[in-house]
Amino acid sequence: MTIIALDHLAGREAAALLVDGRLEDLLIDGSAPRPGTIYRAVADRPVKGQGGMFLRTPDGSAFLRQVKGLAPGRPILVQVTGHAEPGKAIPVTARVLFKSRYAIVTPEAPGLNISRSIRDGEERVRLHEIAHAEMGESDQGLILRSACEHAADEAIAGDIRAMRDLAQAVLADADGREPGKLVEGDGPHALAWRDWPEPDTLADAAGSFGAHGVLDALEALRAPEVSLPGGASAFIEPARALVAVDVNTGPDTSPAAGLKANLALARDLPRQLRLRGLGGQITLDLAPMPRKDRRLFEDALRAAFRRDGIETVLAGWTPLGHYELQRKRARTPLAELLS
Repeated sequence: MTIIALDHLAGREAAALLVDGRLEDLLIDGSAPRPGTIYRAVADRPVKGQGGMFLRTPDGSAFLRQVKGLAPGRPILVQVTGHAEPGKAIPVTARVLFKSRYAIVTPEAPGLNISRSIRDGEERVRLHEIAHAEMGESDQGLILRSACEHAADEAIAGDIRAMRDLAQAVLADADGREPGKLVEGDGPHALAWRDWPEPDTLADAAGSFGAHGVLDALEALRAPEVSLPGGASAFIEPARALVAVDVNTGPDTSPAAGLKANLALARDLPRQLRLRGLGGQITLDLAPMPRKDRRLFEDALRAAFRRDGIETVLAGWTPLGHYELQRKRARTPLAELLS
């Protein structure tokens, strides 16, 4: 049973995804620029030795990595990619995308692509025909997302047209001399429609968070402790430099207690980080287990993050036996939003 609940928290737009009564994803609007926001930025000053450039935007300083041939004072189209830490510049990319539920228009990458998860040959032919009819001779690229499978022709075509026209309008306004915000990033309600699966129930009345237990789940997320099967637990505690995760076996004293606790943490870690809005460097202080069991843990961790939508690099083991990850700061930390 899948439920999408749309509500507000302290005046902020919010959306929650529940599967069989468990909170799987949570989006809460913050005060920082939303990911997906598109600016006409102006190059300010390069960062020597890093190949990056600080940019001026209407919302403050932004930082663009790996930029070449951009002189100070020149305009450039950029898109917000994630959450900026306090006191740091907004992270942006010059690879601007125009994304909706069914279609992604890619001005910098021409060509037509259909999600690999759509394998039915007849369905792929249908989608190719829709795409070619809407894009015509456009030199912009198009990606049709997995949500297109079995969706109505007009719904897909309408999405393609909307993203194509938006891209054309933005590109036409790219050469101004002053910084400007050209597109506002999607809020939680729009993101829920855009990126989450079709629910069995859509709860969009005021008070839906309370009615479906989201408020209770939020209260539990305020605490660092996470209960794991068999009485084990983990503590997820963000610090300024990193996020520390400590795994404990609890009352289980069997030889396999450490492995069982670590596997349970691996399976639930992507969800916990997603709900808490945590990213950056993450260090796992795991329960004791034999070195021969490390491969089992790595396989479980890799499988869990493969299903997660936020870019995460599994860096590996440290000399002290900790396991490290590097995760994109895609969201504002939940603790900041609930404070």
